[in-house]
Amino acid sequence: MGGIGIGEMLVIFLVVLLLFGAKRLPEIARSLGTSIFEFKKAVNSNLSELRKVMDEEPAASRKMSQNRDTGIVMKNEKTEI
Repeated sequence: MGGIGIGEMLVIFLVVLLLFGAKRLPEIARSLGTSIFEFKKAVNSNLSELRKVMDEEPAASRKMSQNRDTGIVMKNEKTEI
């Protein structure tokens, strides 16, 4: 219930085969694979950049708390994503 079975997948494949033809299916599959790869690469890049910013932010807040004791106030610079 709720999942796609073998019969449904076969019907979808046959409809795609009829719409695009046997010659274009490898090209479509290749471009879909490349698109998925590029999407994953972009997501991983954004996640690593976000982790880097999150790791830097606690260090900046520690510096501010240490400087409050001396009376020196530093601005907390934030990186735009």
